[in-house]
Amino acid sequence: METNKHKHTEEVEDNLIQQVVSKYVPYWPMFLGALIIALGIAFLYLRYTIPVYEATASILIKDEKKGNEDSKLVESLDQISSKKIVENEIEIIQSRTLMANVVKALGLYAPVYEKGSVHTVSAYIKSPIKIQSPNPDSIGGADNIYFTYDKNKQTVVLNNTYKYPLNKVVNTPYGPLEFIPNKYYNPSGTSDHPLFFSLSNPKIVAQGLLSNLKADPSGKLSSVIDLSYRDEIPQRAENILNQLMHAYDQAEIDKKDELAHNTLIFVEERLASVGHDLDSIEKKVQQYKSDKGAVDLGVQAQLYQQNVSGNNQQLGAIDGQLSVLNQVQKSVTDKDNNSAIVPSTVGINDPMLSQLLDKFYTAQLEYGKLKQTVGENNPNLVVIRDQINKMKPDILQNIESQKQNLTSQKQTLSSTNGSYNYILQSVPQKERQLLDISREQETKRGIYAFLLQKKEESELASAATVSDHQVVDPAQAGSDPVSPKRMIIYLVSIVACLGLCFAIITVKESLTGKVLYRHEIESRTSIPIIGEVAFDKSQTPLVIEAGKRSFIAEEFRKLRISLSFLGINENHKKILVTSSISGEGKSFIAANLAVSLSLTGKKVVIVDLDLNNPSIGKILNVTEEDGITEFLTGQKEPEEIIKRVKAHENLFFISAGNVPQNPTELLANGKVKDIIDYLDNIFDVVIIDTSPIVLVTDGYLLTGLCNATLYVIRHKYTPKMLIKRIDESNQINPINNPAIIFNGVKVRGFFKNNYGYGYDYVYGAKPKYNKNKKLILK
Repeated sequence: METNKHKHTEEVEDNLIQQVVSKYVPYWPMFLGALIIALGIAFLYLRYTIPVYEATASILIKDEKKGNEDSKLVESLDQISSKKIVENEIEIIQSRTLMANVVKALGLYAPVYEKGSVHTVSAYIKSPIKIQSPNPDSIGGADNIYFTYDKNKQTVVLNNTYKYPLNKVVNTPYGPLEFIPNKYYNPSGTSDHPLFFSLSNPKIVAQGLLSNLKADPSGKLSSVIDLSYRDEIPQRAENILNQLMHAYDQAEIDKKDELAHNTLIFVEERLASVGHDLDSIEKKVQQYKSDKGAVDLGVQAQLYQQNVSGNNQQLGAIDGQLSVLNQVQKSVTDKDNNSAIVPSTVGINDPMLSQLLDKFYTAQLEYGKLKQTVGENNPNLVVIRDQINKMKPDILQNIESQKQNLTSQKQTLSSTNGSYNYILQSVPQKERQLLDISREQETKRGIYAFLLQKKEESELASAATVSDHQVVDPAQAGSDPVSPKRMIIYLVSIVACLGLCFAIITVKESLTGKVLYRHEIESRTSIPIIGEVAFDKSQTPLVIEAGKRSFIAEEFRKLRISLSFLGINENHKKILVTSSISGEGKSFIAANLAVSLSLTGKKVVIVDLDLNNPSIGKILNVTEEDGITEFLTGQKEPEEIIKRVKAHENLFFISAGNVPQNPTELLANGKVKDIIDYLDNIFDVVIIDTSPIVLVTDGYLLTGLCNATLYVIRHKYTPKMLIKRIDESNQINPINNPAIIFNGVKVRGFFKNNYGYGYDYVYGAKPKYNKNKKLILK
């Protein structure tokens, strides 16, 4: 069972392949011509399309989420740097601001072109000069400014009118410009084609360049950003990427310098204020000692001073911390201070507050940087602003807690000093006053020393400002273009041309409702096909002659042999030939089959029972006299209407006679059975040609009187819908022992030989028989 199923599957696959081959292979010249045209179009496209190259680079970002910390030494010196987030840095790299800086630095707002025979190309390395503007932002725009360059005189002539020297800013009709030598100029690539340049606003140019830039993280856990840029000039692609990384680096350093500068200003202002207070106190001590003569203090005063000095230092530190906290609190609570620089937390030792302020400073720095490149409602900007607003309450709460603690400590120390003051009542008034002044002096000295320390730390941090990223790989362009890809273009052109050919053939053959393939018959009816007859271009009705060998004659011989598989023999010899509609060649098949059978020595009679449109007489070139009509009406006897065909010794013919007005009723009078039985007794084979079975019912009346019915279907003529109706009609009016003959098979495609390889291509498979020589029905 499985073996049979496997064989059936193989047969179906083979038939499917044969069907596909038979459908498209005859059109091989069409496929070949389309293929040549497609390859030619692809060649021309590749020949005149400007290739695009890709340059790549990569940089390493210090991401707070992904590590990559600097060394401890550099980190301790660089207290201004903030950690980055790769996603935010990608947005900054792809910002219009940075790309506009690149455009200005490379002079891309004044591109130079070479006018070619087919199209205009960039002259980035073909132009001996490049054009710069002292104020690129003021450029209004100009197109197609042609120029020539005199190497000997070092001059440039614009539009054959204006002459200007090199390396000097000159006033031109297009604004102030400077013509400088092009350091990327390659003399070997120059030609005689004219050169011209255009002027555009850097912002507009930057917007266009961003479409060719691509920045992506190297991996989910990596802080390396891969950069790529596509351009028709490899050198320009490399320059743009390298300049972009430089602009990104410079923008980061400038931001750090600004932060360090603002911090130093704050510390220096505080130093100036405390220094002024300290100078006043020292002068006051000097004046007091001079006026009061309080030079030497007693032992008791010295001991008191030692005790109070410690307390004063603590009070001074507390006052300094309170001052810093007040400054920080004022900066944090300022609603308009979203991008200002917040002072450093000098003198505060609380780690939690320091951590909160570090995060707050980082968020403010990120907010100020991102605000310069995006709009107010940008999602990333909104997220950072929300983070800042959320951190403020925690910082303010911590500051208040710190101030309360410091105030409590200050009160305690003041209380202690109060007790000391009580003791000092026994100290002379002069010494006590001097001690008060000295205590204030020590406090200011402590604050001043502390501020000096913080100033030094800020200067060290300013000197250590380095970029937070590292260039892993500088820009490098590939030697092969990334677009267009030659193999893909050729492949697409080949697939497109083949697909177009397939589509044309499929649509052409799908739109017709006629039968084109043997499998279309087999799929619509269960009646077997016992023969195919090729189309004959000779227009000769009789194609069978004694001693003549031809392809179509061989097909009729095969058909003659196939009759035995329908049970046609000496006892069963009556054959009915019909079709669906007129013009399918049933009379042609009947006449030539009769001639073919007569050549075997058998006595064959062909009866023209197509009483609606008789044509056998014309095919056999026999004069049509009295025939079957006269017999059915009782006017003639059988022997009177049987005529011998002179051209064929064993062939006899009964014409239709005079066409009656009621042929169907005439056939139904019962006498047709008598004539068929009469012929059955005296002839070896009886072939009856009748009317098309779809148009009239004559065939249904005669099929029961015959031993087999040959149903003729014509290639590219018979509608497919009529084939499907054969089985439907056969359920109501059965046809006796039917078999199909596929007639008029034409060669397809571009084959023009009479023996038509188109035969095999159209049908794919020949009739199959079992071991008992019975036709296998499909």
